[in-house]
Amino acid sequence: MEFLNRLFANNRKWSESHTRLDAAYFSRLAEGQQPECLWIGCADSRVSPSLITGLGPGELFTHRNVANVVSATDTNLLSVLQYAVDVLQVDHIVVCGHYGCGGVQAGLEEMPPPPLGAWLHEVLRVKQEHQANLDPIEDKTELWRRLCELNVQAQIDTLASTHTVQRAWERGEEMVLHGLMFDIETGMLSNMHVSRFGPTM
Repeated sequence: MEFLNRLFANNRKWSESHTRLDAAYFSRLAEGQQPECLWIGCADSRVSPSLITGLGPGELFTHRNVANVVSATDTNLLSVLQYAVDVLQVDHIVVCGHYGCGGVQAGLEEMPPPPLGAWLHEVLRVKQEHQANLDPIEDKTELWRRLCELNVQAQIDTLASTHTVQRAWERGEEMVLHGLMFDIETGMLSNMHVSRFGPTM
């Protein structure tokens, strides 16, 4: 119960701090959401999308999973994507990976048993696809960092090929896909420069 009591106490402080500055804050928030961006990130507890971007409630529509994987067979992610694009009409979709990702590390070492091992098969596929470029990297940390980056690039490719994204671009929507990396050691985001645009842009 101590953990829950701490959560509720923190929640009260958070709520009171907002209403003290703006009495109508939560009333406006309850009217609906109009986020510009869908954020697909890792479930790692150190990589909180709103915190690292300085954005508040209502500004990011989020989906998180182990190793920020975009799987064409994941109905959870595909449903979030469809809602974000077709209903919320977001202008940007971010896939954000991070250095020190344990899910990506599994692709370099012994894979865990299912279901996690099955989920991380996509990371293993990325590693195998880029094996020739990864083999010359002798430093284990640098190898890990590079696979984290390659994983983001691969997920952007998968995202661009989904029915929802393709259909949005065919409608002429100017939606952009971005690949970002977060460095936990510095707290900084970086652009992977793998953005994808629709054919009309």
